[in-house]
Amino acid sequence: MATGYFSHPDCLAHVMGDGHPEGPQRILAIEDELRSQGLDVHLVRGEVPLATNDDLALAHDLNYILTLDDFLQQLEATGDSRALDPDTWACPGTRSAAWRAAGAAIAATDAVIEGKVDNAFCAIRPPGHHAPHNQTMGFCFFNNVAVAARHALDVKGLKRVAIVDFDVHHGNGTEDIFAGDDRVLMVGLFQHPLFPFSGAESRAGNMVNVPVPARTNGHTIRDVIESYWMYRLEDFQPEMIFISAGFDGHREDDMGGLQLVEADYAWITAKIVEVAQRFAGGRVVSCLEGGYHVSSLARSVAAHVRTLLEA
Repeated sequence: MATGYFSHPDCLAHVMGDGHPEGPQRILAIEDELRSQGLDVHLVRGEVPLATNDDLALAHDLNYILTLDDFLQQLEATGDSRALDPDTWACPGTRSAAWRAAGAAIAATDAVIEGKVDNAFCAIRPPGHHAPHNQTMGFCFFNNVAVAARHALDVKGLKRVAIVDFDVHHGNGTEDIFAGDDRVLMVGLFQHPLFPFSGAESRAGNMVNVPVPARTNGHTIRDVIESYWMYRLEDFQPEMIFISAGFDGHREDDMGGLQLVEADYAWITAKIVEVAQRFAGGRVVSCLEGGYHVSSLARSVAAHVRTLLEA
């Protein structure tokens, strides 16, 4: 298998302040670990354009996009940093990072659909799965996976795509965008109660939400996936699978309280790839979401990427 790797230096330019958990050190640690394990030489690095506002409007309200664009351009001009919500700050480098992150997800989608690579991982930030169609939230500006999934459907002509979200937090933004869209099946598991304190009930039949309590371990998570995800994915027969790949459920990450380890992330990835190989020609695009303990994040991403490479 050829696995694409999509990232860009602009994703390092978004800085939300000293001590903020969602910082550029996350991507730097991932790239160090991929080099350390010798995985980087096997990845096909893809070009990453800036998303256009039309691209973003596939999943977001155009007025929100234009208003945010204007605000962030003002920060570029003044050099200021501002809070957009209690968790999410913008700085002069935010605009290029946010538009580049969505651009990476789109470029990876094109590369996989066009057969240039079999699957892809996007090492991008800011993350996206908390961003609904018309606001920032929880470190997120644009919903990278949602934009890419809509691109696959509305631009590339696919009929059915699945989104798998294994971040420790509920992907409320993705649910907001896709609830009731029968072209999309979203399956997710997340700690509950925990920010954003949603998802205990699915908003629509195409949403498979599986909340689990703090301290749930990998053995139980595997049972949950077998019991709740797999038959829905198999019945849906997606033509492509997108992953909101959050690694903050690792037992070393204090952003949540789950007890996953690297082997669990490799197992989850293998299960997703198995469905993709059966129904989607192996087509998978994975986008980085959470993961804030940089060592466990880097090791978990390496396990994830190794599984994509070996699929």
